[in-house]
Amino acid sequence: MTQRVELATVLDRLAVDDLISDYAAAVDDGDWAAYRMLFAPDGRADYRSAGGVEGDAGTVAAWLAQHLRPFPVRQHLVVNRRVRFLTLERDTGDTARVQADYVTPMRLAADGGPAAPPDHVSGGRYAFGLVRTPDGWRLREVVVQEMWRRAEETAAG
Repeated sequence: MTQRVELATVLDRLAVDDLISDYAAAVDDGDWAAYRMLFAPDGRADYRSAGGVEGDAGTVAAWLAQHLRPFPVRQHLVVNRRVRFLTLERDTGDTARVQADYVTPMRLAADGGPAAPPDHVSGGRYAFGLVRTPDGWRLREVVVQEMWRRAEETAAG
């Protein structure tokens, strides 16, 4: 591998990492316009394992906006990212697969006050499919595989 190819690979890995971080930030911030912009025109997401929907980025963004509205405090932690560049039309590096684990703690809003219990935490694994576009790397596919969830109720009293 030449130094030029190695440098290009490093730059691509950084760009892919930024895209995954931007994805998490868009969900946490409820920035659904930014969320949709992260996807390629044919991009889709599948949240069915977490009780959600599967569809194009606009459909899924609308579901997320409604589903996450009761949780004003949320923090998406996406870790253990494994990036693999693949071949598309005989050109190495035009697509990528990323597998990453996640933990997502969220907090429900209290009536008229700051966020309060019960807490909701879930974890699992993402499978991201990415494609290089003229505008940079974009998501072609996001599949959520929720592995666990916990909701902590406070005692009534």
